[in-house]
Parts: sequence; structure tokens; C-alpha cells
Amino acid sequence: MRELLQGLRLEIEGLVLPTDCAGCGRSLVRDRLCEACREALRKSVPRRVWPSSLPAGLPRVHGSLVYRDEARAVLLAHKERGVLCLSGLLGELLARSVGAALRGARPGEVALVPVPSSRRSVRRRGHDPTLRIARSAARQLRHQGKHARVLPVLRQCRPVTDQAGLSAPERMANLRGALVAWPGSARLFDGRRVVLVDDLLTTGASLVEAARAMRAEHDRAMRSGEVRRHPRTGGPGEAPSVAAVLAVRG
Repeated sequence: MRELLQGLRLEIEGLVLPTDCAGCGRSLVRDRLCEACREALRKSVPRRVWPSSLPAGLPRVHGSLVYRDEARAVLLAHKERGVLCLSGLLGELLARSVGAALRGARPGEVALVPVPSSRRSVRRRGHDPTLRIARSAARQLRHQGKHARVLPVLRQCRPVTDQAGLSAPERMANLRGALVAWPGSARLFDGRRVVLVDDLLTTGASLVEAARAMRAEHDRAMRSGEVRRHPRTGGPGEAPSVAAVLAVRG
């Protein structure tokens, strides 16, 4: 309900008040993104990306943007200021990253698993930005004829410190063991290609921890006999080998 009211308020304000472009700050009416910024984002080409120091356990990551200039401004506007109308374009860009991550993979259904925000962050922002963008990306993929759905099976199981200002080793230590997959979720991934999704790649700590949590649930399900390994497709719910992000910190 809070997300709905927030989005409605911003939409009404955009109808009657001049607004600034979320990317460059240029004065606009109604639209939250000028054509120059929109085209600058859309002309980006998804590619393989890495953090400056490669952590063990990081899936293969593809991203569409470098986190600077209009890309940084737009991501912050959506994430921190609740400009929810930007989720359509951001979902389009994330869908491109997902497509690049799955290039050459076997055809079939795609499951997007978003890295979760903490409950504290969701309460403060009024929405979960990565989940919202993941859902937008899944819609974009379905419009392209692909079978895609979002499966938000990860959650934080303990409090973590704000990652801002932490070094790469400190981020890894801060997140280690902080995520868990819902019990029984391994069965949801039977026959699907799993892609972890996040908004921003900085050190890779969040994606490493998300992959670990999914691997732990898969191993538990294998030991209990809930799932069996498929000779052709691999075991359902295995830790994803690929991930997609919107931007990489340059």
C-alpha cells in the first residue's frame, strides 16, 4: 500500500508541477527522464563485468551500465527517492543484461532471483528496488517471447551493517551467512535456468552470498531426497552460475 501511495503521489505531482530529469537535472514537465539521458542509457551494450578484485564464488556477471553520470543519478532516483516510473526503463536494461548472461545457454524457462534488500531498507525507502526492477525485466523478457518469472526466494536471516564505506574484505565478512533460501525452494528451479539479479556490482559480495545461500538449500534438498539430479539439466535449485546487474561501479 505504501508503494502504491508513493507512486500515486509522484504521478500526481508530475501532472501539475515541473519536474527535473532524474539523469541530468534538466527542467522538464511530467516526464522524469529527458530524451538525451534516455537514449544515453538505451544505447549501452551489455557485457561481461567484474569487480576490481575477483572474489571466490562469484557467478559470471553481465551488466549494461557503468555507475556514473546519468546512470548513477537514475539508479539513485529510483532506489532512494522513490521515482518508481523509472523501473520500466531499468527493467528493460536489466533484461538486456539477463539476455547477455544467458547467450548460448539451452532454451527453456528463466528464473530471476533478486538479491534481497533488508527489511530496514525496504521500510526506509518504501519499496524494494531490486525486486521491482526484476519484475519489470521479467515482463520485458516475456514480451520478447521468453518464459521468465521472478522467484524471490532469498531473505536476510540476520542483521548486517550498511555496506557503504566498507572495504571488499569487510563487505564479504559483513554478508557471510547473512542470506538464506526459503526451505523447499530448490524444487521451484527444476528445469529452469537461474539468474541472480542485482542493481549494482561493487565488490561482488552480495552475489557471492546469494549463490552460497542457494547452493546450501540445494545441497540440503539433495540430502533429504526432495530433489534429484537430472542427467541433462543438472540438479534443480543448484547455485546459479550466471548473474545480471544494471551497472558496475567503475
